[in-house]
Amino acid sequence: MQTFFVEIKCKLGKTYAVANALADREIASEIYSTAGNYDILAKFHVDDGVDIGHFIAENVQSIPEIADTHTIITFKAF
Repeated sequence: MQTFFVEIKCKLGKTYAVANALADREIASEIYSTAGNYDILAKFHVDDGVDIGHFIAENVQSIPEIADTHTIITFKAF
């Protein structure tokens, strides 16, 4: 299992629409609104061997109200 986080910058006024779209797709294990450079922090778990870049492009960046993303790959939980 691979775990990673995606910081999501939304188009102005679209944070709730993006959060709802992510929730409707049932692909994120956790979705948080945040302050700062990004509007949402989403946590994902995918099976080993899944191409994370392809997963993000197909399942996250395809939401029209997203302006930008920043992916954080994790190695080990403590």
